[in-house]
Amino acid sequence: MEPDALEPAQLLVRRAARALSRHGLLHAYGHCSMRLDADHFLVCASQPPGSIGFGVPGTVVPLAGDFPEDLLGEVRIHRAIYRRRPDIGGVVRAMPPKTMSLSTLRRTPRVLHGMGSYFHPGTPLWDDVQLLRSDAQAEALVAQMGQAPAIVMRGNGVVVAGPSLPEAVVLTWYLEDAARIELDCAAAGGEPIELTADEATRRATRAGRIFERMWDHLSHGDTEV
Repeated sequence: MEPDALEPAQLLVRRAARALSRHGLLHAYGHCSMRLDADHFLVCASQPPGSIGFGVPGTVVPLAGDFPEDLLGEVRIHRAIYRRRPDIGGVVRAMPPKTMSLSTLRRTPRVLHGMGSYFHPGTPLWDDVQLLRSDAQAEALVAQMGQAPAIVMRGNGVVVAGPSLPEAVVLTWYLEDAARIELDCAAAGGEPIELTADEATRRATRAGRIFERMWDHLSHGDTEV
């Protein structure tokens, strides 16, 4: 793909990376990507996402062949997801603080409120604090993730996947909000009521610009737009 034709995708990836940073969903560590076609994806620049400036390009990564040596090792997770799940158009590797806290208890956010309904029947836990630096590790994590929109990594953040990159960003925020709800209830000494399967299924709608409105909120204020 020619650089000029790639620029809309580059801009979207930069906006997503900065939005995730601006809303505290990652910090120096973390990255995001979007699928370009059946054989390639675009990942943000290998630097703190909030520091990615105007015009800083990401890297086009092929799904086949050897892993590029100049990329962050955990970008292998993105590649494994795109290989296994053709329905996925965007991936976020983030460090949302409340979900991280919950993960150290070997717990993932329960389905307690409307924005948590998108994770019914629950989010799997990758029970290993080590960084993923090999294809075998990445493939094992993605196999455990299955068809879920997210997987929580004990003491090590989350991986979230969506039909598009904006949807993956929104789902990352939703997952963190679900962790907030759970921790707030615990601090209050109460036992929250989980949504039933029927309640979660009916609530987890994408109609009415639900995801688009949250993406507009999260990406608002990006000065490159």
